[in-house]
Amino acid sequence: MTIKMSEPVRHPSSYRDPAGFVFQVEGIYYRQINQSYAADYSLLMDSGLYGKLVEKGLLIAHQELPNHSLLPANAAEAYKTILPAQLGTISYSYEWSFEQLKDAALHTLEVLNISILHDMILKDATPFNIQFIQGKPVFIDTLSFEKYDPTLPWIAYRQFCECFLFPLYLEHYCGIEQRKIQMAYPDGISAGLTARLLPWRTRLNFGTLLHVHLQNSIKAGSKERKAAFSRQKLLNIVQHLESVIRGLHTNSASHSVWNDYYQKAILSQDYLREKRKLFRDYLDGLSFRTTLDIGANDGYFSQILSERKDVSVLAIDADTICIDRLYRMAREKNIPNILPLCIEILHPSPAIGFRNRERASFHDRARAELVVALAVIHHLVLSGNIPLNDMAGYMSELTTSLLIIEFVPLEDPKAQELIRNKSSYHLPYDTHSFEQYFLSYFSIEKKTRVPNTERILYLMKKK
Repeated sequence: MTIKMSEPVRHPSSYRDPAGFVFQVEGIYYRQINQSYAADYSLLMDSGLYGKLVEKGLLIAHQELPNHSLLPANAAEAYKTILPAQLGTISYSYEWSFEQLKDAALHTLEVLNISILHDMILKDATPFNIQFIQGKPVFIDTLSFEKYDPTLPWIAYRQFCECFLFPLYLEHYCGIEQRKIQMAYPDGISAGLTARLLPWRTRLNFGTLLHVHLQNSIKAGSKERKAAFSRQKLLNIVQHLESVIRGLHTNSASHSVWNDYYQKAILSQDYLREKRKLFRDYLDGLSFRTTLDIGANDGYFSQILSERKDVSVLAIDADTICIDRLYRMAREKNIPNILPLCIEILHPSPAIGFRNRERASFHDRARAELVVALAVIHHLVLSGNIPLNDMAGYMSELTTSLLIIEFVPLEDPKAQELIRNKSSYHLPYDTHSFEQYFLSYFSIEKKTRVPNTERILYLMKKK
């Protein structure tokens, strides 16, 4: 009996590059390489560049399929079909912390450096070519490489600056969160706008003078005679970019609300210790491979979840400093199964791009077998004005199976702080109403009051 496979579906974000595109068949992603890219692809493979990048963990690996049985409708253009290593949760630069964007920039330059030594170069340099896999940035666009002409400058230099360097500069010098710049300018912020936003003193800095102010002074399409270029000149520029980026640091700490949460904002260290014990008890006997930690802060409970080496942990928080700290900690301690992202539940990343399908919303990418929401609900209801019954429905949309959630009642001191200056807020807000709303979507498997508090921890299972 012949089993007929479903029709290939082209990925909505894969339309910009004439060299090929990504498509999906029965949940598996493939990439078609078009005839127009045949020479560059052969050079990528035959030069040893692909092997070197994959060996160093810099580029996603792939397999060439032996036939064209999975080709989409325009099979006449096809040169090869490859099966890349499949990715987990997709993230975008407007969800990354400063250190994540910085590491992605340095990663791109490292790939570029190695490519030049193999007589190839990157034809584009966008953060969308990077994903975080096992805690590290990895280049995922196999079709970004082309034959290098040493007499020409790097065609993607401007894009690299607009998408990586300029947002980093603006956070470093102005304290403007780079992720918000990336959201406003997903294709990159211009040299002109960057120059206007940077303080005047940056004109005295060689890096900003060269890469921002000088670039801004050169009009696009200028017909002035260009100086001869060389391989060494390009390598010098790459080396300088690396040096500049390594010296940048975030300057947005003053905007952080929760960066000292576990030192000052929690009820007490006794409360934290008791909740940690209950949390571990709840996890015992549960089976899950993916988890979403909402309001993760700097990852106190995400680290507990990550102790299961076969579990991937998506840790989100609105506070970029907390996420930056969690990312650095996971990097330094080599905890590969935590992906920290800057996500504000009240304003999560929307679907954007062509036809609103090019970049999926966070909501559509965030499904997990276990959702954890500790000391979060009272903020969303009492501060964010989300009705309690809506929170129950939202949690049921995020989890495919399990939910561990903490209810903080109105009499709790931290809840009282949230309503101190409010004349009204959504009611009812009490334990009974909380349970009734959530019972519409979940069964309550466990319910435990955190000792010496009025807070209650729940383990729920989706109906």
